[in-house]
Amino acid sequence: MSATNMNMTSRIIFYEDRNFQGRSYECSSDCADMSSYMSRCHSCRVERGCFVVYDRTNFTGNQYFMRRGEYADYMSTMGMSDCIRSCRMIPMHRGSYRMRIYERENFGGQMHEMMDDCDNIMDRYRMSNCMSCHVMDGHWLMYEQPHYRGKMMYMRPGEYRSFMNMGMGHTRFMSMRRIMDSYF
Repeated sequence: MSATNMNMTSRIIFYEDRNFQGRSYECSSDCADMSSYMSRCHSCRVERGCFVVYDRTNFTGNQYFMRRGEYADYMSTMGMSDCIRSCRMIPMHRGSYRMRIYERENFGGQMHEMMDDCDNIMDRYRMSNCMSCHVMDGHWLMYEQPHYRGKMMYMRPGEYRSFMNMGMGHTRFMSMRRIMDSYF
């Protein structure tokens, strides 16, 4: 199956109540505003693919990565609020992964090119900050703390000159991981 065909079959189902109960909303692509479909969300089932869900509309606010599986009460186990307001489908990527991380905003300071996961940029590169990046290939998750902890941000190919302007409430990331096809 080609990557394009796989993307069309991605599917997540949101439920208002825990244990897949109550009203539901099914989604197989990006949805910028789910508030007209459901007022709250306490569980979900990712049948195919991977998604990032957001607690505000238009793909803003806190982000949570959801891979194939069942989340009967993910709100309490992941520390999420019950107001999932938007979601983004992550396309499957086959091929190389490449990203340049920069110590300062606007691609300033130290630069390192990455092709694999990094659980701690301080240990690997002696960088105390990562405040901008350029994703050349693949899809990545970046975390505010080492060892893939803390708030997370989904990064698709593109230039990110300033994390401060992205509405995350913090300005730097300390660990990064690739979204591999094994997650799908």
